[in-house]
Amino acid sequence: MQFLAYILLYPLLYLISLLPFRVLYILSDGLYILIYRVVGYRKATVRKNLWLALPHLSVAERRKVEKKFYRHFCDTLLEMVKTITVSVAEIQKRFDIVNPEAINEIEARGKGVVFICGHYCSYEWMLVMNRQLTTHKGFGIYKTIRNKYFDRLVKKLRGRFDAELIDTRRIIPAMRDHKRKGIMGFYGFLSDQSPKLTSTIYWGNFFDMEVPMHVGAEILAKKLDLNILFVKSSKTGRGRYRAQFIPFEGNPKDMPNYLISDMFMKMLEDDIKEAPEYYLWTHKRFKHRKNDPPAIAGTSL
Repeated sequence: MQFLAYILLYPLLYLISLLPFRVLYILSDGLYILIYRVVGYRKATVRKNLWLALPHLSVAERRKVEKKFYRHFCDTLLEMVKTITVSVAEIQKRFDIVNPEAINEIEARGKGVVFICGHYCSYEWMLVMNRQLTTHKGFGIYKTIRNKYFDRLVKKLRGRFDAELIDTRRIIPAMRDHKRKGIMGFYGFLSDQSPKLTSTIYWGNFFDMEVPMHVGAEILAKKLDLNILFVKSSKTGRGRYRAQFIPFEGNPKDMPNYLISDMFMKMLEDDIKEAPEYYLWTHKRFKHRKNDPPAIAGTSL
């Protein structure tokens, strides 16, 4: 069944990836109508997340954010499909790195690097940063796809950006092995989603709510004596993004536990407040929380 699903879907995805960007976004407009207006994909989850995170907005204002989010969501879905055939040079033109020298500067420190970002703007295209590396190798942490054929496809596509994928279950032994062998790596962590309660060791603040947080990136950076790099993302136009890399100053080992994770989440929250439509609201980020935000009183979905 896995192979059947693959051979039925892959040719369609491949053909879509051949479309020029201007046609791709016309298709995205149609996909928006299907996903948002017809199917209503996870609309209740998106609506509740926006209510919890942005209670200061009126219902009408949150509906505007909601619609903009779904348009961006459809764009990013097709942009991911586009990576099947698009040239790396084209992605580099569309994903502007404001300060590429920061990557080389942090490489020069002589340690591996933990690179922390969130599900904001185009986190998939961010892999193009690997083309800026001179002494380090790029590694992306991901969860294996159940369909082994699509899993191989994802690995192949991300490999076009010089990124090697490591399953979340293998990341600790892999990073330790790299350290023993003297392999200098850039390890990309998407650290903003909600962990399972059974694996939660820290609760932090996100949009005035105390929520469980992923702190693995910080813990590994401390244990393996790695540098840390934050990412600030923005969208400058349809299919055009910008990233600023912010090196973390100081030795992570000397910082109080979880301060780095708190700093990252605060930076991400500031980005979201500036342009909330570019965050991935379909995930149940606030499913587990110890409180509602104070501003929630008197507001409604």
